[in-house]
Amino acid sequence: MTKPEAKERIQRLRKEINYHRYQYHVRDMLDISDAAFDRLKNELDELEHQFPDLITPDSPTQRVGGRPLAKFKKVTHGSPMLSLNDAFGEEEIKAWQERNEKIIPGRKINPHTKTSAVGDNSRKTHRSFGVGVNYFCELKMDGLAVSLIYEKGYFAGGATRGDGKIGEDVTKNLKTIASIPLQLREAEEKELIKAGLNKTQAQTVLKLLRGGKIEVRGEAIMSKKTLAELNKKYKKEEKALLANPRNAAAGSIRQLDSKITASRRLDFYAYSLVTDFGQNRHQEEHVVAQLLGFPTFTGEETNKFKNYARVCQNIDEVIKFHAYWGKNREKLPFECDGIVVVVNEVDLQKRLGAVGKAPRWMEAYKYSGEEATTVVEDIIVQIGRTGALTPVAVLRPVEVGGVTVSRATLHNMDEIERLGVQIGDTVIVRRAGDVIPDIIKVLPNLRPAASRKFHMPKTFCGQQVVRAEGEVAHKILHPEKCDLVSREKIYHFISRGAFDMAGLGPKIIDRLLDEGLIQDASDLFRLEEKDVKNLERFAEKSSQNLIHTIQTKKEISLPRFIYALGILHVGEETAIDLAGHFGDFDSLSRSPRDVLEKISNIGPVVAKSIREWFQNPEHKKFIQKLEKAGIKIGRQTPAKKGKLSGKTFVLTGGLAGLTRDEAKKMIREKGGDVSASVSSQTDYLIAGGDAGSKLTKAQKLGVKIINEKEFIEFLK
Repeated sequence: MTKPEAKERIQRLRKEINYHRYQYHVRDMLDISDAAFDRLKNELDELEHQFPDLITPDSPTQRVGGRPLAKFKKVTHGSPMLSLNDAFGEEEIKAWQERNEKIIPGRKINPHTKTSAVGDNSRKTHRSFGVGVNYFCELKMDGLAVSLIYEKGYFAGGATRGDGKIGEDVTKNLKTIASIPLQLREAEEKELIKAGLNKTQAQTVLKLLRGGKIEVRGEAIMSKKTLAELNKKYKKEEKALLANPRNAAAGSIRQLDSKITASRRLDFYAYSLVTDFGQNRHQEEHVVAQLLGFPTFTGEETNKFKNYARVCQNIDEVIKFHAYWGKNREKLPFECDGIVVVVNEVDLQKRLGAVGKAPRWMEAYKYSGEEATTVVEDIIVQIGRTGALTPVAVLRPVEVGGVTVSRATLHNMDEIERLGVQIGDTVIVRRAGDVIPDIIKVLPNLRPAASRKFHMPKTFCGQQVVRAEGEVAHKILHPEKCDLVSREKIYHFISRGAFDMAGLGPKIIDRLLDEGLIQDASDLFRLEEKDVKNLERFAEKSSQNLIHTIQTKKEISLPRFIYALGILHVGEETAIDLAGHFGDFDSLSRSPRDVLEKISNIGPVVAKSIREWFQNPEHKKFIQKLEKAGIKIGRQTPAKKGKLSGKTFVLTGGLAGLTRDEAKKMIREKGGDVSASVSSQTDYLIAGGDAGSKLTKAQKLGVKIINEKEFIEFLK
């Protein structure tokens, strides 16, 4: 990116960030997700780091938080409550360390520091920054940062972060949080020393405890369990539901009536003891905070939350700690959006200092959220097995939900027009579970002058592109004459919901087609080892494995077989409905249109599509070829009436103890129906971890929402 381009982008980013910051901090409103907002800030920070002469005093990177709300009395912090810079992914956290290495290429360790239970920084006198430093890593809770002041051991007041220098006095509300001690625990000198402090440090702590001032900072949060219980209660009372734990915690702390705050049952966890007691390592602050009566993460075996923090000896251990909780954070009782990585030794913290308003010695190593911002670099067209054209956005690669995303479906021209997306736009991308990423919002204020609109091509695959009246999709009229469509049909035939030929992917299919070994999916079952072993990169063993995979798939259930055929408008759920109604394939293939229309969930459009598919001579030949190849289609026993008869379920998010297929099977065995989308006809939404837009829609429609545990109990 050239400097003029960077300057324009920086100006647009600042304006956009300031708008959303005002919405959140001043108006208690947020119209984009935290993950998307973090991405905007991160992009701005990276550009300013690349072009430091473009940094201005009014940049969002040079300030913390937003203007305090006028409802509360203002409080000036004794020392600034700094915010952290964010790192997403291994490359960015390693880049953070490399920047610090340039500031401190070598350092001298205090040889008099006592070796103790809380860490040892005295074994070597000269080490490089990356090798010698140990890091204190702790889970980053998603709540509201607050500061607590204690005088002579008693709680004297508390405030929010505000703009970092001036916060809001929320003392009365903080007093309602049971995990915040109103009087500090009277620690003893011997237990402080046993925990790793030297005698001078221990005596300083006791002196402050008995006659001085102590400042503790931490996070006020709402647990997942409390959020679920409150929303269940509010729904019955027809009150507005709480959006998420973070917003719930912030909104609760900002209540003028402390009785409301008390009813929200917030928690507090300490992460810093600002008061100087001679600490040598950051971890000592956690140890002292725990002994004074605060819930905190120390990383020690004696700590209730011992696994929530860890001293890491190098950046590789930091990455492993981050990865572990990335896989397991759904099990946590609170929302966690990353880990905080702190240079453990205080002397190095002082030498590293701060850049702008953020400390160099501390970094937020975040998990990629379900949403992120990126740029649409191009829009291309792909064709599906039915001949329908789908516009696809080519994105500047971005990590979303732990996966690097470079493309997102735009579905059709109606969706492009609804979003108002253009090539060059900055957009918000959402990904939930294994679902293909979607563009959910365009940020028009960031649109460059060179952006351009997308137009559907007039011809594709040598044919005219048409859009039938009443249909949203553009398509070609003769998909059977397009090689690209033929490939898509085979890709679909071997997919997970169909014949499920694991190990036989698009690249191998392309090779087999290009070599003339197959013309359609039925030819796969006629392949022999000799046909493929002479192909480049196919050894004898891989040839055997490929043929074995194909031959073991000759027996297939009726729903899977119907889905594999790729009939227009017939997805997995419709295939199950058809199989349950007819019981065998022959009955389905001979069924007239009027009979099809009477089946539950199948209307005139789907019935017409099914009937036309079976009347097509090419499709009849394809079925005959499959029969000759030895394909055996199972019979389907009609679903019995059971406890869930007449009830429709939708699943969203990840389930911990069940796969999606297992949950669907359990529903159907009890006579229930499964739908892919939420509507007014939905009876229950089963919400797992990272539930997305379906949960929001279900809440708006008043659909009953149950979690995995409640679902299992419900079946019993």
